[in-house]
Amino acid sequence: MNFKNRTYWLFLLPTLLALLLVLIIPFFQGVYYSFTEYDGFKVTSFVGFDNYIKLFSDDQFLYSLGFTAAFSAASVIGINVLGLSFALLVTQKLGKASTLFRTIYFMPNLIGGIILGFIWQFVFLKAFTGIADVTGIEFFRGWLSDTETGFWGLVILFVWQMSGYIMVIYISFLNNVPKELLEAATIDGANKWQSFWKVKFPLIIPAFTVSLFLTLSNAFKVYDQNMALTNGGPFGSTEMATMNIYDTAFKVQDMGYAQSKAIVFLIIITLISVIQLYITRKKETEL
Repeated sequence: MNFKNRTYWLFLLPTLLALLLVLIIPFFQGVYYSFTEYDGFKVTSFVGFDNYIKLFSDDQFLYSLGFTAAFSAASVIGINVLGLSFALLVTQKLGKASTLFRTIYFMPNLIGGIILGFIWQFVFLKAFTGIADVTGIEFFRGWLSDTETGFWGLVILFVWQMSGYIMVIYISFLNNVPKELLEAATIDGANKWQSFWKVKFPLIIPAFTVSLFLTLSNAFKVYDQNMALTNGGPFGSTEMATMNIYDTAFKVQDMGYAQSKAIVFLIIITLISVIQLYITRKKETEL
């Protein structure tokens, strides 16, 4: 091994050690603990697949998976529609207002999830209740005490947080659309909608691949917003899978069972992400 190769591996070593200590070793430990009775301090017995069999009859865990899937679907659609709309708006000829709008739209992404949860909790509990008191419209009352409105409250929070981040991805692709193509489309008589659908949209399909992957993976992993806004209430009806796993591990102190839930959850997220990447990349080649 020459000096250049030794230097390369020397600089790479800290990153590899970090991955080994923070990701790879804990992952395989988690897999091992999922086959045991483990309370966080010691392994009392090896139970094989009992934890995995048990979780498929755990109604609350299965409900939380379904709730998380519904939340993710609604959030992914909302974030990408709003993010693309923002991107189309700020890439227009707005002068200095374009920079202002970009800053405003991106700011929610800079706020921590827990703080966002408390901000929107204030909005739903205080501001909405105030509107209901003044107008008499009951629609604004008790948003976080009802399962359906609690669900949409979580979706609104997450869409508000992530749309600005996804906007930046769409902006980078929209700015790379050749102006000559847009000018040619205008000369041929295409209106703005036709220019977007026939010219811009096929060229920004790779942005959808990236944005869908990011929004899907982040939506499935939401915890802090869920904890701060509804804490899973009322009666666990807005509890997401991550919160269910956390509660099993740290409130019930059944770490082995929680690990089995986490492994199954990881497999589900991986499968969904792989399928999404396959479909969107196939669509890229078709267009």
